[in-house]
Amino acid sequence: MKKLLSIVVLLSITFFAQSQTLNPVSWSFSAKKIADKTYEIHLSATMQAGWHLYSQSQPDDSIAIPTGFTFTTNPLLTLNGKIKEVGKLEKFHDEKLKLSANQYSEKVDFVQVVKLKSNIKTNVAGSVEFQTCDDHKCLPPKTVNFSVALK
Repeated sequence: MKKLLSIVVLLSITFFAQSQTLNPVSWSFSAKKIADKTYEIHLSATMQAGWHLYSQSQPDDSIAIPTGFTFTTNPLLTLNGKIKEVGKLEKFHDEKLKLSANQYSEKVDFVQVVKLKSNIKTNVAGSVEFQTCDDHKCLPPKTVNFSVALK
């Protein structure tokens, strides 16, 4: 019985240690006022060393899941233009597998401009879906919700 308990404890410790390494991307969300009733929403990802996050747009020969954003409908504001990516884009290509990917390492800032319809306090909410990989494995896609106050 002691042997079985020891094995269960050891497996539990191993599982929890591995699960901590399976979250290599941390997100932060903020707003910056750039003009009257106009804000930049910054959706920033920081990756642990060796990990990368995919761009919103991928080459035709890519099997990578692109990073995607969904914004909750808010009648008090409008989204202006597309989300811009600010960071060092890496164009990865594997000759053996004949695959390519547009990706970021270390950090990337996704920026969406929003315009309020009137001077009022509200928030921008939504979710980001992303996949992250290192040189040996890819993790399943993950969704993170966000809400950013506009003051």
